[in-house]
Amino acid sequence: MVKLENPKKPENVSNKNIPLSDFIVNLDHGDPTAYEEYWRKMGDRCTVTIRGCDLMSYFSDMINLCWFLEPELEDAIKNLHVAVGNAATEDRYIVVGTGSTQLCQAAIHALASLARTNPVSVVAAAPFYSTYVEETTYVRSGMYKWEGDAWGFDKKGPYIELVTSPNNPDGTIRETVVNRPDDDEAKVIHDFAYYWPHYTPITRRQDHDIMLFTFSKITGHAGTRIGWALVKDKEVAKKMVEYITVNSIGVSKESQVRTTKILQVLTETCKSESESENFFKYGRAMMKDRWGKLREVVKESADFTLTKYPEAYCNYFGKSLESYPAFAWLGTKEETDLVSELRRHKVLCRAGERCGSDKKHVRVSMLSREDVFNAFLERLANMKAH
Repeated sequence: MVKLENPKKPENVSNKNIPLSDFIVNLDHGDPTAYEEYWRKMGDRCTVTIRGCDLMSYFSDMINLCWFLEPELEDAIKNLHVAVGNAATEDRYIVVGTGSTQLCQAAIHALASLARTNPVSVVAAAPFYSTYVEETTYVRSGMYKWEGDAWGFDKKGPYIELVTSPNNPDGTIRETVVNRPDDDEAKVIHDFAYYWPHYTPITRRQDHDIMLFTFSKITGHAGTRIGWALVKDKEVAKKMVEYITVNSIGVSKESQVRTTKILQVLTETCKSESESENFFKYGRAMMKDRWGKLREVVKESADFTLTKYPEAYCNYFGKSLESYPAFAWLGTKEETDLVSELRRHKVLCRAGERCGSDKKHVRVSMLSREDVFNAFLERLANMKAH
């Protein structure tokens, strides 16, 4: 049984008069506050100073196709991918966006605008990232249409398959499932938000037409709102830049400057042998510890299930390792609505139905603060005990 030592209200509780038993544990969102302690220990190494006269222009580099991308950020992105070995950056256009959410919308828009016929079908293999549904339906565009689960997709005509690997919500490694290799109307967007060494073994350097990454899930700096796409085709990159230009007239330079500094420090320290210095070592140790505690609770129960992940050789760490995904795909063996059952115990998770799955599964964020995560473990243990 996992117990809280000296139970206390999580530090982000606004009303300190609320009893711990009444506090709502919210693990629905993937807010990556788990890494705060690491960056606190880094002190001023990532501090940036911006004067009142700095960064006033819309433009960063008019020669660059992505004219609002700060050159220093472009270099920092390339250097980090080289150091980690998770993605090819040569002969590609880097498009920066306000997180990968905006970039995914920009990529879908770009591919659909270049298609011969509209609407273009958009699919993803279930269980899929629930926000894909919102991203493709919110503006009711006539250029593309959400068609749901890629596993059963057999519609003729142009389509875009969204591939998230490791997958959100279940952490599995994914490839395309529609598989029409000779169809020039088949397009794929690869979302590699979690393809970093603290979550999964880096088995190869990914090399695809469109690859999306997000600053928030690498380091935990979700509030900075920065993501980037590595794009092979110039016309697709142009269309993505056009979309972001109309949507937000570029991306905040202040955010880019902060991201640049943190990525530079990340690259400098990622070869260190010290767990306290090397962020990926630190993050992997933390995730391993959390997954161990969660599996201990589930092991003691006949009610819950968790996804099992095979070991794989990690080129970054130079040895075979397990995966410790950012989300747990928690299931129940009972015929019950798990999200409602958890809510009765004041735990909020993402319903499996929102991810194209069923009521017996929920997505649980593994990236909350330590005290919030421990409160979740305590309540989950109490659920199965009753």
